[in-house]
Parts: sequence; structure tokens; C-alpha cells
Amino acid sequence: MTRPKGGYYKAELGEPHKFDPTFRGPVHHRGCTDVLCCVIFVIVILGYIVLGTVAWMHGDPRKVVYPTDSYGQFCGQQGTPNANKAILFYFNILQCANPTVLINLQCPTTQLCVSKCPDRFATYIDMQYNYRRNKSYWEYYKQFCKPGFNNPDKVPCGDGRVSARTKTLFKGRCFPDFITRNGILTVANQTSFKDGHGKIRSVVDLRDAANGITSLLDAKEVGIKIFEDYASSWFWILIGLVISMLISLIFILLLRFTAGFLFWMVIFGVIAALGYGIWHCYWEYSSLKGKPDSDITISDIGFQTDFRVYLQLSQTWLIFMISLAVIEAIIILVLIFLRNRVRIAIALLKEGSKAIGCIMSTLFYPIITFLLLAICIAYWAVTAVFLASSGDAVYKVMSTLPNCKYTNLTCDPETFSQSNVTKLCPGSQCTFAFYGGESLYHRYIFVLQLCNLLVFLWLVNFTIALGQCTLAGAFASYYWALRKPADIPPCPLASSFGRALRYHTGSLAFGALILSIVQFIRIILEYLDHKLKGAHNAFTRFLLCCLKCCFWCLEHFIKFMNRNAYIMISIYGKNFCASARDAFFLLMRNVMRVAVLDKVTDFLLFLGKLLISGSVGVLAFFFFTRQIPVIQEEVPSLNYYWVPLLTVIFGSYMIAHGFFNVYAMCVDTLFLCFLLDLEKNNGSVSRPYYMGSSLRAILNKKNHKRPEEKKKGRQQKK
Repeated sequence: MTRPKGGYYKAELGEPHKFDPTFRGPVHHRGCTDVLCCVIFVIVILGYIVLGTVAWMHGDPRKVVYPTDSYGQFCGQQGTPNANKAILFYFNILQCANPTVLINLQCPTTQLCVSKCPDRFATYIDMQYNYRRNKSYWEYYKQFCKPGFNNPDKVPCGDGRVSARTKTLFKGRCFPDFITRNGILTVANQTSFKDGHGKIRSVVDLRDAANGITSLLDAKEVGIKIFEDYASSWFWILIGLVISMLISLIFILLLRFTAGFLFWMVIFGVIAALGYGIWHCYWEYSSLKGKPDSDITISDIGFQTDFRVYLQLSQTWLIFMISLAVIEAIIILVLIFLRNRVRIAIALLKEGSKAIGCIMSTLFYPIITFLLLAICIAYWAVTAVFLASSGDAVYKVMSTLPNCKYTNLTCDPETFSQSNVTKLCPGSQCTFAFYGGESLYHRYIFVLQLCNLLVFLWLVNFTIALGQCTLAGAFASYYWALRKPADIPPCPLASSFGRALRYHTGSLAFGALILSIVQFIRIILEYLDHKLKGAHNAFTRFLLCCLKCCFWCLEHFIKFMNRNAYIMISIYGKNFCASARDAFFLLMRNVMRVAVLDKVTDFLLFLGKLLISGSVGVLAFFFFTRQIPVIQEEVPSLNYYWVPLLTVIFGSYMIAHGFFNVYAMCVDTLFLCFLLDLEKNNGSVSRPYYMGSSLRAILNKKNHKRPEEKKKGRQQKK
């Protein structure tokens, strides 16, 4: 690289790395870095354990698992009066706006635990009428009344009048059993009913009150069938995933031979496709030119919902032709002027395949990362559930009157009937709302949930950083071995893992914390965006959109910088800031090579993921649709063949993604080592290049041999 005149090079892009005669790859004698951040990280982990313990002491997951009635009692819990009443029944479902209200237990109607859902359509007025004619009618109806209510001649046993025929549908709750017959919506063969207030109501009102019920009915049936398909096809799904794992491994090992072929084949295919597109656009333009109404401009006809109208204009095809020609010219010029850098990128991809072939254990390291991430996710989820279920039952006044000033105020169900609220707001209820409290702990539950989320992000990013630093150290050991693979140190992966965990926990935690804070802010912005969707303030929505875009870019930039900083940490053992600075300046001094390598690598790996998931998916399609005669009898009977098919395709893609993440880390590490090699060494006997022979050939570099090596070479020729 030619150095510019003056001090600009040093001031703006940093000083190139100088030759160090003692450097032989990743530094083994190193000290601990970012100790303060390491101490803070350990303290936070201990605090996170304390938070989980406190949440476990105060929380009760039964509040999430079991439905809760209007008195704060669990439905179906053993050892309670509701042990045999596992279903939650809403007395007047017309008071509920939609199923979301039902699931959140915020419906202003009496909620009871029952052993089964009603199997007939009835109202309280109907019950009183039938009770006078047949006393046995009350025996059935009273199981859906408040506990202790035994006089059917008095006020209604609940707060409403309607008890429709229902069935258990979702999360142990009763919902109306809607049936459509000949295009007419019915419940228990009825299309209308009396609501107890002298009004005739349509069954459509019930459907509107329980919006989405019919789709949930279908969802339950579909869910059962999907579960059956998984139960009968899990073995073959597992075989498909094993096949995808083997293909991914073979693909990576063969990239040393096929990387260049795949890249150039696709590039020339794209050029040919663009060329055909240009010819087709010219043919369409020529055939339309001169025809009536085809010379009208796009601006003349304005916006049209039918886009086929634009295809009848010659101007449309002219625009298409010019656009494709510009893209074609850009691709060709890039290939002409950057052909050497493209060749370097392909050579690095091949070298990465060789490195993985020498250190095969790196392909299995993602299993460790997966297990650590599973532990983090499980601990976060359990802690969140226990925090959410902390506290005592809180009761609030629920009223159907719009002007009741006591609505949503806390109340005591034992003394509520003697209060003035029932007189000022007739029909109001003191209903269980949620679990909470007035203590310091309960007041800061939301803050603790935010802390739980932030520490979870920190741990997840630390786990990923640990994997990246470990793999980088192993692949750096490969690159800086002068004679490969003879000079590669023993157990490079285990040694790199030990160095990263022993010396650089603080540096990895520092980088992970920066990324976690940005991700945490992005989550808050997404939450605010969700809450402000109905806002009509255009400036607020525009500002929020800009912030989301900026933080998205910032997150991806930090991920890129962290990745390269961890590589430098694994090589030199410096702290995070120094490593990030060195990596940034090194990349900026070779910015064109960085851009070309990044795009070529992403393109080939994406192509590999599609190739693997697509090929395994095609094989799974022929298998599950019984189109392979040899094993046709082995195919299980399925309700939906797409269930195991999509599972195999998605699983294959994720397996290929895991393998290729290792490969991408390998290429990035070799690339930084390659740039360092060019700055440090010159190919002389005392400063030989460590890069492979293919890279040296592309750059017209060669290592000068020692006299004894030349003499040995002449003897071998003789």
C-alpha cells in the first residue's frame, strides 16, 4: 500500500503495523483486559441470580397457568374448592368487547369456575320462567351462579342475563359454540334471543362480542392435526435434518474447489439474464413504438391500480431498458476494475475451507453456544413469569355504566356490597383484576422486568461474543502457522476458549454491553411505536421512524465493529477499545477489499443456504408426497404434508446458518490476518508471508527461500 504524503495517513487512518520478530500468531503471554467491566459483569450476574430468587419467592406461576375467577381463586387447582372446576365461565359474554379482553381477565362481568361449559342456550329470565313450571330446571342452572346463591326468585345470580350454549375452547375458558348453517350464524339452532332487558338480540351480537371465535375454533382443530403429524413424522424429520447437516459439512469442505466456479457461474448468469432483459425491453419498445396510444407518457395517465396499463406504453419499456443497461454496465465495470480484489476474496474463501478442514472441531462449537443461549433464554423466561405473577389479588370496580366515577378503583369484595358504590352505580361489580401490591417490590415490578430484559440481552450478546472470540483465536492459530498444518498448535479451539474466558471476559462483556444498550433502546422504540400507532401527530411518527432507522444502522455497525474487535483481541490480547480502534483503522486502510470480500462472502454463503435448504426440501417433498417408489410404504399417514416439509426446510436452513456462521467467522479472521500479514512482512527470509500460495500468486508475492532450503530443493530435483 502506498502511503500518502504528509501526516494524513497516520492521523486519519492510523499507523500500519510494524514487523515484530517475536510474533508467531495469537499472543500466549497476555494479561487480563477491562478488569473493571469484568467485575461489574460478575456483580450483575450475581444480582441477576438474586433477582430470580426474589421473583421465585414472591411469584406464583399458577396465576399464569390457571384461569382465575372474579374472587381471585384458581380454576382446577388441586386442594381448593375449585379442584374439579377447571374451566372459566363468563356469565354475560355480551359485556366483553373481544377475546383479548377475555384472556386478560378484564371483562366487566361475573367470572366463575365451572366443571363444564353450558350445553344449552338460556337466559336468567328463561330460567325463572321455567323454574315456576319445573323445579328441576334450577338444579342445572345454579351451577353457573355465584357461590352461595340459592334463591332463583331474587335478583339475577350474576351481573348479566345471557348464558349461551358454549364449549371449552382456549386456555380453559368457555366461548360460544357458533355454527353456520346455510350461511346463517346460529347458537343452539337459534338466531336470536331475549337479553333479559326486554330486547331481542341477534346471535351476531354474541359473535361481535367474542370477535375471532370462529377462527379460534378452527385453530384448535388444526393444532391437533399438526400435533398428530409431528408425532407420526418426527423420525423422518430428524433424518432430514441429519442429511442437511452432512450436506452443509460437505459443502464447506468442497468450497476450496468450488468457490470460484460458483461465484463466476452466478455472475455470468446474472450478466446473461440482464442482457436478455435489455433485448426483451428493446423488442417490446420497438413493437409498441408508433402504435396508437402507446406514445402517451406515464405522467399523462397518472397512477393506475392496474399495472398492466403501464406495460402498454413504449416509455415504460424504454425506462426498463435503460435501468437494466445501467445495472449491467455497473456490474461489468466493477468486475473489470475490481477483478483482483474479487480473486482475493475467492482465494480467502478457499483458504477458509482449508482452515476448517484442519480444525474440524470448530464446526461443533455452535452446539456450546446453543446450549448457553438456551440457558439464558430459559432463565429469562422463568424470571419474567415469576415477576409477572408476583403480588396479591387486586380487585377493581367494574361497571357497565359509562358515567360511573368509581370504575377501575380498587375495592374489597367482602365489604363491597355494603358500600355506596352499588347504589351510585347499579350493577357494578368488585371484580378481580390482576395480581399486584403496594409494597416497594410490587411498585417496581415493571422496572425489574426492564432490568431482566437488559441483563438477558447482555448475557446473550456475551455468549455470542465468547463464541466469536474463541473461533477467531483458533483460525488465527491456523493462519500464523508458517507450515500448515504442521505448525498449528495442538488443541487450538480449546486453547482459544481458555484464553478468551480467562483474560478477556471484561472486554467481551464491554462490547456486549454496548450492543445490548442499543438493542434495549430499539425495543423501547418498537414498544412506543406500537403504542402510538393510532396517533395523528405526523411529526411524532416521523421522529420515531427516524430514530428507529438510526438505531437499526447503529446496531449493525456495532455488530460489525465488535466482530472485528474480538478478532484483534484473540490475536494480540489488548483491551476492547484498543482492539476496536486497531481493527477499524486496519479496515479503513483497505476499505475496497473489505467491501468486496463482505459482499462476495455474503453472496456465496446465502447461495449455499438456499442450495442446502432447497435440495433437502425437494427431497422431503417427494418423500412426504409418496413420489419415491422405493420407500413409498414407509411414509407415515399425514393430515398436512406441509407440516413436516416446512419443518425440514426451516430446520435445514437454520443448520446451514449455524455451520456457515463458523465459516464466515473463519473468513473474517483470515482476512484481518491477511491484511496484517501484508503490513508486517515483505516476503524476505526474515519476514516471510504467512498467507497461502494462492494468495501470494494473485498479489505477485513470493517468499524468498533460505540457502539450505534452496540447496535441498536442487537436491530433490536431481
